[in-house]
Amino acid sequence: MKALVFREFGGPEVLHMSEVADPVLVAGSIIVRMRAIGLNFADIYRRRGNYHLAGQAPWILGYEGAGIVEQVGEGVEGIRVGDRVGFADAPHANAELVAVSADRVIPLPPDISFEQAASVLLQGLTAHYLVNDSYPVRAGEEVLVHAAAGGVGQLLIQLCKNKGARVLGLTSSDAKRQVAMDAGADETLLYGNDGSWVSKAQEWSVGRDGLNVAYDSVGSTLLDSFAAVKAKGAVVFYGMAGGDPPPIDPRMLMDTSSTLTGGDLWNHVTTREERIRRAASLFADMAERKLKIERPKQFALRDGAEAHRYMESRQSTGKIVFIP
Repeated sequence: MKALVFREFGGPEVLHMSEVADPVLVAGSIIVRMRAIGLNFADIYRRRGNYHLAGQAPWILGYEGAGIVEQVGEGVEGIRVGDRVGFADAPHANAELVAVSADRVIPLPPDISFEQAASVLLQGLTAHYLVNDSYPVRAGEEVLVHAAAGGVGQLLIQLCKNKGARVLGLTSSDAKRQVAMDAGADETLLYGNDGSWVSKAQEWSVGRDGLNVAYDSVGSTLLDSFAAVKAKGAVVFYGMAGGDPPPIDPRMLMDTSSTLTGGDLWNHVTTREERIRRAASLFADMAERKLKIERPKQFALRDGAEAHRYMESRQSTGKIVFIP
């Protein structure tokens, strides 16, 4: 089969298509012929060498995608050859064929396309646990969403609005501001270089004393997020796209009765039942048009280097998917 591989860490130029051995079918797993593959920042971090990679080169990136079951291993129940399935956490997805452990397989409804599944699973499951578990958003609350034009950001806006919350987005440009507004944000501010968005966010809140919760995926903005939420407010930290977060003095948490919560998807989807339950909720919202997914930017898998450059340029909004 063909796969997008790299043999050394570096920039997008290290990526290239190569002929590699087909994955081996083992008990408890299936082989999926890929139809769409999600690109995520974690893939860029792995390509750069920021994240640990097991095994030896050539390495194959990718952890998210959707396709058709081609083989079913011994002991697998409820999955048949020809089924349409997706997954959010199976390695080596940047290939024509992928071996997926059966406990990570998510069945796709007929009205969900492969491209939609590859666009929503990882980011959608992330947004779902953030608004339901990390901080259960309630009607009438005021929510701050960082990187509001990104894939997770747009989903957070919609899920919070569906719960009856007021949502304030943060973006880095006017074009991205419009994307966040189109996703349903009540208002969107630009980051700027002077940090004035913090006072503007406080003024935007009904009581002018700050918001209930901030979802921070930027990292370097963590202290600003605390300044933007009210006393007894919460900050959910789940990413560091803008750099490492500053150290937090726990005395600050005590002085303001604030809460800092960390978020990682893999602590919340530990079973196949949990994956399917959360994915089914997302698919139902999509079917009822309560959750709109921006049409993903598509690249041929062989153009993986170009796709990585595009994502790293920070010009992208929404999702990028590969088509094998």
